[in-house]
Amino acid sequence: MAKAKKTKEKITKKKKLSKVKQKRNPDSIGAKSRLKSGKKKVFQKVEKGKVYIQSSFNNVIMTLTDDSGNTIGWVSAGALGFKGTKKSTPYTASLVGKAMADKIRGLGMSELQIFVSGVGQGRDSATRALVASGANINLISDITPLPHNGCRPKRPRRV
Repeated sequence: MAKAKKTKEKITKKKKLSKVKQKRNPDSIGAKSRLKSGKKKVFQKVEKGKVYIQSSFNNVIMTLTDDSGNTIGWVSAGALGFKGTKKSTPYTASLVGKAMADKIRGLGMSELQIFVSGVGQGRDSATRALVASGANINLISDITPLPHNGCRPKRPRRV
């Protein structure tokens, strides 16, 4: 009887260990692995690029692409650690512009085109921060979508 108890204990211990291993290893369950690999992304040196500035009432997002439109990197006010109403201020937009300028310097880009869209407060300050970074800027264009007498307006209120 003593042998039977010991073997049962060993079997239950093995089952518990296998369950623990399954919980620790997300690949065995079918979930994506959340472990980062030690390799750092290496980009080829890009000469020309485009910067898209999206300035809304809530946030400022800057996206850096190459000439063909492939995204190289991005920076936003939320990614810099700002929360709530502080994300949409001109000061925050200038910090986003400086962070993007650092990325551009790290990649060694020489020519830039800037496309600005949105109606937020940070449009000008983000653009000024990029201009002050010293990169050669060929174009600054506003691509904010404008309706050409779009939707039907709401009916007038009767008082």
